[in-house]
Amino acid sequence: MSGDTLVYDMSSMSEGTPQVFVKKDWLNILDNQNGNYNGNQSVIDTSQLANSNKYMNYREAYLAVPMLLTASNLATGTNQIFTPSTGSVDYAFGLRNWFGSIIHSFTLDYNGTTIIQQTPFVGMWNCFRLLTTLSKQDVLTNGAQMGFYPDDPLAWGFATTAGTVGTLNGLGVYNNQNAISAPLVAGTPPASGAGFATLNRGNEGFLRRQQYIAYDPDGYSGGIAGTGATTSTGAPYSAFIDIQKAKDQYKSYIVKGANYIQYNIMAIIQLKHIHNFFQNVPLLKGVFMKMTLNLNQSSITMTQTATATLGGMTISVNSPLGGVSPIMVASGVAFTASNTATANACGSNGFAIGSGIASLTAGATPDVLTVSVAVGNRPLVSTATVVPNGGLNQSIQLYVPAYTFNPTFEDAYLQTPVKTVVYTDIYQYQVSSVPASSTFNQLITNGIANIKSVLVIPFLTAGANGTAYQPFQSPFCGDGAGTTAPLGLLTNFNIVVAGQNMIYNTERYSYEQFMNQLQGANAINADMTDGLTSSLIDKLGFENEYCYYYVDCSRMLPVEEAVPKSVSILGTNSCLKDLQFIVFVEYGVQVSIDVLTGARV
Repeated sequence: MSGDTLVYDMSSMSEGTPQVFVKKDWLNILDNQNGNYNGNQSVIDTSQLANSNKYMNYREAYLAVPMLLTASNLATGTNQIFTPSTGSVDYAFGLRNWFGSIIHSFTLDYNGTTIIQQTPFVGMWNCFRLLTTLSKQDVLTNGAQMGFYPDDPLAWGFATTAGTVGTLNGLGVYNNQNAISAPLVAGTPPASGAGFATLNRGNEGFLRRQQYIAYDPDGYSGGIAGTGATTSTGAPYSAFIDIQKAKDQYKSYIVKGANYIQYNIMAIIQLKHIHNFFQNVPLLKGVFMKMTLNLNQSSITMTQTATATLGGMTISVNSPLGGVSPIMVASGVAFTASNTATANACGSNGFAIGSGIASLTAGATPDVLTVSVAVGNRPLVSTATVVPNGGLNQSIQLYVPAYTFNPTFEDAYLQTPVKTVVYTDIYQYQVSSVPASSTFNQLITNGIANIKSVLVIPFLTAGANGTAYQPFQSPFCGDGAGTTAPLGLLTNFNIVVAGQNMIYNTERYSYEQFMNQLQGANAINADMTDGLTSSLIDKLGFENEYCYYYVDCSRMLPVEEAVPKSVSILGTNSCLKDLQFIVFVEYGVQVSIDVLTGARV
């Protein structure tokens, strides 16, 4: 394409642009919890902002959420599960994709009227929106502030109780290997069958997310992080920014003791990523909002057994709201130059806790490792080990930019003061079990008006995963924050709205769902313009760990939009494992607002 037209247009442009605004101030307020999140909830009201006599832009607004990821154990000496003070375990723990996964549900009251209803598992929907909206450059530029880096869809595996190597990853579906190396393409797999268990060796997404939060002042530049790195020739990071300076900056950092490691995380969550309303709201003055966030604070208890592997430990998960647990525990598998799996001892290079877990000796009291993620500056679970409070802010803060108009442009903006905000909300339904290779025909709702789309997310059932907890609560995989059931493919699939099939020919093949429905969903120009695309899910990823079944249902006559319609899903489970479905129905909503007073009209 010739650039002549662009050269001419640039040469013809007038110099300078008028100033629409004369000032922009960032205002911030605390939530109402006073640092106490024992109820797994945060409430924020904007009454202080409503009285500022400035125009607020909630499209740019974000939450600064202090989070604590804490791992602590009880025992000492030879029976201790891990010893963070004597070795590097900086990369033994991490979080699922996107900091916003800490939010289980969200409610918005606008001037006393609820305009966004409470919907569970909202983080799953938002992760799908991000995966289909963002580009790779977005991840590189904004991923660190968001805690966002998608899991590698080719770095998954499935472990049972058989085999020592497999259980170093934990039980069930796993993608927690953070030792990155080339794929194993030749050679004889080990007796456990793990040699060809994954297409890629190591999940880059998990490793990158750990790097976002793993600043260890005890580490060494050019060397090994951790107090045990006495042989490093590099300068310690603490010579530049020590723990106190990191606290002063509200920079994420790690602190360790004899029995604990604690990740102090400053998480940034943009409002536009929590709900579509904030993506479409105009500049507002004098508006009072009340935001209620229900939080996925959770904990995992790992009790020592005679088998010194992640899979051999007795594991229980406590997620009070039943939502996604943001916690991930790294695999105990490392890889040598010959690509053979070996145990990765705790303290060797910080990749995991693996064989560093001490076997339970006869007559000894089992050690208990507790991993928790909490909002605020206090660990969620108290243990016999004294774990210090975090050094970041103790409360969630809302940051909103406030604009002061150039009077000329303000007059133009207020010529039509009542503006209609058109946005979408979601309805959620859970199908608890679809047996392997069986058909399903499930009514999702009896009636919703102005339906825009339907999303079906398959997960393994807890039984199919071989665990007592749901896969989206497993500490060994990222399910529920991007990834789905591996190879959770469906056939003869269709969405039925008010008795009408949304897919003309029932989908039989995986490429049909990707090419005809998923590709281009929420993306720039629907991915129809080569050279200008977005979305982070490709066909190979869809057929492995991003098995999202999405159908656009928005094409209808305007007269039909106000008519409530039933929604059903039907198809056949092609997977040889039992599946469960989390189903989201997206529907259109609108509200009229006076931008000068903030009143709802």
